[in-house]
Amino acid sequence: MDQLALIIGLLLATVAAVGLGDRLRLPYPVLMLLIAVALTFIPGFPELEIDPELILPIFLPPLLFATAQKSSWAVFRVRWRTLLLMAVALVVVSTAVVAGAAWLMIPGIGIPAAIALGAMVAPPDPVAVESVAGRVHMPRRLITVLQSEGLFNDAAAIVIFQAAVAATVAGTRLGPNIVFEFVLGAALAVLVGIAMGCFGKLINKLVTSMVARSAITLVIPFAAYILAEEVHASGVIAVVVTALETQRHARPQDAAERVTRTAFWDVVELLATGLAFGLVGLEIRHVIRDEGTAVFGMVGMAAMVCVLVFAVRFGWLGLLALSARRKGALQPTSFKEVLILTWCGMRGLATLALALALPLTISDGADFPARHEILVIACAVLLATLVLPGLTLPWLMRVLKAAEDGSHEEHAAKLLASRAQKAAIAALKDHELMKELPADKVALVKQKMARLHAELLDGTLKNESLAEKRRRGRELAITVQTIALDAARQEVVTARGEPGTDPEVADRVLRQLDLRTMAMPE
Repeated sequence: MDQLALIIGLLLATVAAVGLGDRLRLPYPVLMLLIAVALTFIPGFPELEIDPELILPIFLPPLLFATAQKSSWAVFRVRWRTLLLMAVALVVVSTAVVAGAAWLMIPGIGIPAAIALGAMVAPPDPVAVESVAGRVHMPRRLITVLQSEGLFNDAAAIVIFQAAVAATVAGTRLGPNIVFEFVLGAALAVLVGIAMGCFGKLINKLVTSMVARSAITLVIPFAAYILAEEVHASGVIAVVVTALETQRHARPQDAAERVTRTAFWDVVELLATGLAFGLVGLEIRHVIRDEGTAVFGMVGMAAMVCVLVFAVRFGWLGLLALSARRKGALQPTSFKEVLILTWCGMRGLATLALALALPLTISDGADFPARHEILVIACAVLLATLVLPGLTLPWLMRVLKAAEDGSHEEHAAKLLASRAQKAAIAALKDHELMKELPADKVALVKQKMARLHAELLDGTLKNESLAEKRRRGRELAITVQTIALDAARQEVVTARGEPGTDPEVADRVLRQLDLRTMAMPE
């Protein structure tokens, strides 16, 4: 009962952290972490016992799915270079640098265990970045860079970590076969994700209940993750591909379902994020408490690794900025952008889960090399990269004058809305129903169908009673709006999958069309 009460308490604390974050203009995941750490100082406070092997399978699938739904395949076709350089190459470079430093600073750690440490502190957390970057009005282009990196970097880090731990336990060296394992695991994960996306499409066809079709989107991410892990593929990539396939199979006519599903996932993402970062706070406190006074002897090493993590990211992004061919590319193009993206390299759930997944002993029964030091350093990096940037990013954006006023997104939304309007007008022109409308009513349709319903009720048909005129006018107005909105939604769904379209802007326009469709009388 204590465990259940603690979970409910963390969920309630999440709601409180969201409210507090809105007032203080601070990200609620960071506040949730600090609240959880503070709670552990209360005498007799219960401990939340979760098997370390279950942390990633419980929290990663829904959070990754929620983030990946905001993207599209077209976006990744455009960002493939950024994806490789930041989600894979930067993880490898960060792992190597941290591993080298740990091998030099920590006696007896060994190269494989040092690599395990490097892998666990290498990947930034996409959920933390999403919640922090959006609040400070960061330019959309930089947010897309962080999203692209965050969706896949866990996959590379987990593969390296698992191989390094296996080599440490077995007492062997880390071989070059890790590259083959990563490529094979990624390929299998893509197949699993595509299969789960097709399965979701089949469910949508067979199940008539809108609530059930929305609920299946919560089940599919877990199924994709577990199935991928069972065939030794990347669960992270499988979940991301499943989300992209789910969006690709979206039907324009499912207006009510999209509105319901969006509201459902907003709640799931908020509570899962709060619970996850609450768990991070609880576990950090437990690690520090378990180490006792020995922690003070590890502060120097932890601080050095924290500095290296920031320095490597800054240096790598600086190289990308120097190699940027044009302003506006999907990578940093100036010192200002390099500094912002460096400050947004926030570690989170994956770092904690991998740290807690370290085995206690190796194959000969001896203790895992430098396990205590690895745990403390991982927690220090997590705190340094999450709390400090999370609380100071709004200040940094003001100092650099880098925040956007939203005009670029508004312009993109207007262009997309105009495109949807033209599609609606074209659909009405081609429909035989337009023959029933006089020329002045056609002109009103072209002007965003403003006051269409009232105009149609005003004497459209001459040889009928007033009541009949109104009835026929009402039916005609509803039919015209239905045809127009169907065409507009189809156009926006099509545009969402095109390389030049920002999926989040398309989703915003599509939501307005969906709400207007739902507001129409039956």
